[in-house]
Amino acid sequence: MEHTDKLKALGLFDARVPRYTSYPTAAVFSPQTGAAFQARALAALDPAVPVSVYLHIPFCERLCWFCACHTQGTRTLGPVDAYIGTLETELALLRRTLPAGIRMGRLHWGGGTPTILPPHLIHRLAKAVRGVFTPDDAFEFSVEIDPTMVDRAKIDALAAEGMTRASIGIQDFDPEVQAAIGREQPFEVTRACVEDLRAAGITSLNTDLVYGLPHQTQARIADTIAKVQSFAPDRVALFGYAHVPWVSKRQKLIPEEALPGDLDRYRLATLAAEMFTEGGLVPIGIDHFARPGDELEVAARTGRLRRNFQGYTADSCQTLVGIGASSISRFPGGYVQNAPATAAYIQRIEAGGLAGARGHEMAGEDALRARAIELLMCDFRLDLADLRAEFGAPAMALAPLLPQIAARFGDLVTLEGECIAILPEGRSLTRIVASVFDDHVPDGVRYSRAS
Repeated sequence: MEHTDKLKALGLFDARVPRYTSYPTAAVFSPQTGAAFQARALAALDPAVPVSVYLHIPFCERLCWFCACHTQGTRTLGPVDAYIGTLETELALLRRTLPAGIRMGRLHWGGGTPTILPPHLIHRLAKAVRGVFTPDDAFEFSVEIDPTMVDRAKIDALAAEGMTRASIGIQDFDPEVQAAIGREQPFEVTRACVEDLRAAGITSLNTDLVYGLPHQTQARIADTIAKVQSFAPDRVALFGYAHVPWVSKRQKLIPEEALPGDLDRYRLATLAAEMFTEGGLVPIGIDHFARPGDELEVAARTGRLRRNFQGYTADSCQTLVGIGASSISRFPGGYVQNAPATAAYIQRIEAGGLAGARGHEMAGEDALRARAIELLMCDFRLDLADLRAEFGAPAMALAPLLPQIAARFGDLVTLEGECIAILPEGRSLTRIVASVFDDHVPDGVRYSRAS
């Protein structure tokens, strides 16, 4: 049996499973866990332990058709300016709720398009964040960059506020692919953005690419990767396109007949991974790559890699405070998401309360299973001895699942004593293997494909 036939038989091309950037996943979140839990969890934080902060800017001048994020279009800065005012109000509410002296180890601005902000709003927002969270000694600040919506003045403003990493959205450089996903972005424009970032002293560059897009071929993705490699990125995120038009209506504009088939999609991902590896990057998890010596590569090599809503990270902070519409906070005791719709978020903040609208409070085996899934997603191995050291005897509740995985996935995994490991040739099945530990599978939810 050919390798791809084996993967097909094991469900790679049919299964729809979570990406496991959290456990339980957001599909499990309930309105029964909201602002009240959010307030208790914030107030209980230890000011001596740094937190991460995520801030969401939902606005875009153009709405890319492939994107399923919570965003909205605007042609003027009026709504953006007003939204910054709402963020300032939310930050003031957080300051009254958090213990005094809270510090932040990481700050990430995402969207949407954070670089829709002109310099004066960049400075205004950064000042408001620092008014609540004091940067830690090892502070890192990353920002998602749209090269078509940034100039040197914006880059200089972000650098002045301490940006240490830029994450550039590229997806694909082929004009036909770009036209099919509603995202025109010339290579020359992106190259100029990279040059401006380097000139401003930004030493860490991440690039985001997507495989499985309409009209994408091996020749086209190879050309895109060659162009990306000319930027000498420090990190690359290679995501599989999730075609979920029942979630994101704008995806209905994408011609489904132009999407690569299952096998072609798999070959696109395999070719991209081979090219990045041959180019000197180290594979990280299921879909990231990093230069040797990069913090992400070191974390993966030393067993400190983690996974959160932004994907793979070296961030060791146990708490993530989400700010803005749709942002998700992660606490030791659970998750809470701000109202996803911008209007609903603004209404909650203007009413004087926190914006948490839905979430999940950890109970039972949730934390144990979350860690088991994270270990598989990050390290491709799970040792019950490690879980016992962290959770005690209750970790043995997962023991019966290990021989089940070994029987189901055969020679693509190894089982030695209490340790299960996914072999390199089986790592495209990692999300499916991880789903064996998922005890929260809500009825009627349709996830993205596993391949």
